[in-house]
Amino acid sequence: MSVQVVLPGVLADLAGGSKHLDVEPAGTTLADLLDELAARHPLLGRRIRDETGQVRRFVNVYVDGDDVRFTQGLATEVRDGAEVQVLPSVAGG
Repeated sequence: MSVQVVLPGVLADLAGGSKHLDVEPAGTTLADLLDELAARHPLLGRRIRDETGQVRRFVNVYVDGDDVRFTQGLATEVRDGAEVQVLPSVAGG
């Protein structure tokens, strides 16, 4: 199974500069995908999830356009060929 992870520039720097990553998770959930992503890019993994393994409060994750906060969170199913976008919130004034 292969999933494409799309990152903005600020996070792509933590993944060797790649904005599009093809990831082959061991399982079928978002948690499995993020585990594999963190194994390949530890700094990126720490930027996406906190010490408890939850997605950080100011990071938005979308699976095929659906915000996982409003679906099943880390248990969201990630199908073969899915697109997962990871976007940190932007704040300031």
